[in-house]
Amino acid sequence: MKENSTTARLKKVMLEKGVKNAHLAKAVGVTPQAVGAWFKKNSIGQQSIVDCANYLNISLDWLMNGERKDNVVEFESNKVRESGAEYMGTIEPWDSTTPLNEDDVEVPFYMEVELSAGAGLEVQLETAGPKLRFSRSTLKRQGVDVANAACVRVTGNSMEPVIPDGAAVGIDTSRTTVKDGDMYAIDWAGALFVKILTRRPGGGLRIKSFNHEEYPEEILDEEEAKNIRVIGRVFWYSVLL
Repeated sequence: MKENSTTARLKKVMLEKGVKNAHLAKAVGVTPQAVGAWFKKNSIGQQSIVDCANYLNISLDWLMNGERKDNVVEFESNKVRESGAEYMGTIEPWDSTTPLNEDDVEVPFYMEVELSAGAGLEVQLETAGPKLRFSRSTLKRQGVDVANAACVRVTGNSMEPVIPDGAAVGIDTSRTTVKDGDMYAIDWAGALFVKILTRRPGGGLRIKSFNHEEYPEEILDEEEAKNIRVIGRVFWYSVLL
């Protein structure tokens, strides 16, 4: 296992938290043998990386690239708290005639507002299309009030492989204060993006993408950062069928 690798960083966090292979395997839906193979072969799939980061509540960017380790929390009672943005699989749009279950709520899906994960899109009128259905427990687990939740489509490849072109993201519009290493929907001088944000001394801002090769990080000073309006924090994402 290479010293500066995703598997080495994963093993380090597991040791810090006292998480065994079997425990992690159960949490992310693989076998203990598969976890052991990650470390033996120094190889782990993209979805498993995302699942491990979510479960261990660590920065996905750090786990993949080794640049930061954010949001690491104490391991308590054999459970690790959920991370900021959680992959919940595919979802279906619902219309107004579909009955709601007791635990279900509907969140507006703005079909005409696309958040770019590429070069940026001009802000469009926010015309609500179909609604997406979430369980109250899912929103509660993420600390999201349904009144502050909205879903939009992402275009472009700057956040791949984590958030592919055409995915939907859930945004908590009440969370506009930047927490280093989290994903946010931002309005940057009239264009909409989903990016990883990190604060810099003096009021500046670092803007990052998962696709580092095509989209290098951008460093903004205090004056340039004033052109950034944080729309909300990304708490969920899914690929639409």
